[in-house]
Amino acid sequence: MTPLNVEEFRALAKRRLPRGMFEYVDRGTEDEVGMRAVRNGLEDAKLRPQVLVDVSAPDLSTVVLDDTLQMPVIVAPTGGAGMLWHDGEVQLARAARHAGIPFCVATQSITSMEEIADRARGANLWFQLYLFEDREIAWQLLARAKALGIRNLLFTVDTQRHPKKEWINRSGFRVPIRPSLVGAMDLLAHPRWTLDVLARYLLTTGIPCFAHYPPEFHTPITRVTKQVNVRLARKLTWDDFEQVRNRWDGNLVVKGVMKRQDAERAAALGADGIVVSCHGGRNMDASPPALQVLPEIADAVGGKLTVLADSGIRRGSHIAKFLAAGARAVLVGRAPLYGVAAAGEHGARAVLEILRDELDNCMAFTGQSQASAISRDVLV
Repeated sequence: MTPLNVEEFRALAKRRLPRGMFEYVDRGTEDEVGMRAVRNGLEDAKLRPQVLVDVSAPDLSTVVLDDTLQMPVIVAPTGGAGMLWHDGEVQLARAARHAGIPFCVATQSITSMEEIADRARGANLWFQLYLFEDREIAWQLLARAKALGIRNLLFTVDTQRHPKKEWINRSGFRVPIRPSLVGAMDLLAHPRWTLDVLARYLLTTGIPCFAHYPPEFHTPITRVTKQVNVRLARKLTWDDFEQVRNRWDGNLVVKGVMKRQDAERAAALGADGIVVSCHGGRNMDASPPALQVLPEIADAVGGKLTVLADSGIRRGSHIAKFLAAGARAVLVGRAPLYGVAAAGEHGARAVLEILRDELDNCMAFTGQSQASAISRDVLV
């Protein structure tokens, strides 16, 4: 049966993936209050219908940082996406290319940005940067991204600690993946994934590594690295932002902004954009939903830089709500991951097409002929 919405793709992904891997994608942190708040906030926000408006030729395109996107969506960076489907990151990049939107390569991708660019030729690639304890590794990554012609850098700044994901201790899955009896039984219960993904890697390239770590730090994802150099930075300040700004001459977008004052400072220090994001409820459980704080931030800095947003998007109407609240476009993470986990590139394409069709419907019912013109008065 062909899935009709993102939730049905989620159900397929849940059946296909080992439990631990599915929960790694699907779940949040601590009591998962933040995830529920994100979902409830999107459901509670209402859009005002408008009638007798010509919506016969809708325009879903928008311009983000001088790029024309065929719809106001960017495929978000997600570490380990290549473990959901063989070459999952390449599949996602190809699906994004087909949809006419960007794909953001994650720092902790298991496929290098160079290989993704080669195998998804023509894809509009962004690069997401985490800073390591050894800053030189990050500077090398910037040089590699520049050499590929990548112009948009997504600097993620909201992960100064590892979130407390208690369910990990039950599922036996974490990144790095640590062998366990529970995990082994999980693999045996999902032979299709074990053969199509894990065994295929073992027979071709070997146990995957984080492709953007320097060669001397390449450690299989089944082994916990003892190298401090490649641990995510615990100390992250505006001085680090200025160092990144000085080394990157393309567009710099700061991801994880949830406070008006931080947005204003980012604008003052030369950011080209921000992503208002609560990390999908995966980091700080007590965080408010991104949609709740977006209007204040957009009103403060929307005229100075590009405002993007993410967290919890599973319907086209969710995209419309973020646009109405002040975002120029949104990043989607879990939704295309469910698609690629269920059916590779074909599944990711289908999810993006579903979101496009639902956004088109929502625009028609609210009397909006241009996605880029959706304004605050659409929100009730």
